Amino acid sequence: MATQRSQYVTIKEAASILSVSPNTLRNWGAAKKIEEYRHPLNNYRLYKLMDLEKIYRQLQKPRKAK
Repeated sequence: MATQRSQYVTIKEAASILSVSPNTLRNWGAAKKIEEYRHPLNNYRLYKLMDLEKIYRQLQKPRKAK
């Protein structure tokens, strides 16, 4: 069973998983496209792995030509 701590990743790790820059994640968070969580002690941004998996699948879907 995964620990609660391992269910969250830092912005750097999340950016690497999605192959985007950390600034892109910050912008998506500000636009409410991805939910951000905050570390209780240092207020760093954290992201749930489950949320990242959903976004990753959406990014991998082929787009239909218009």
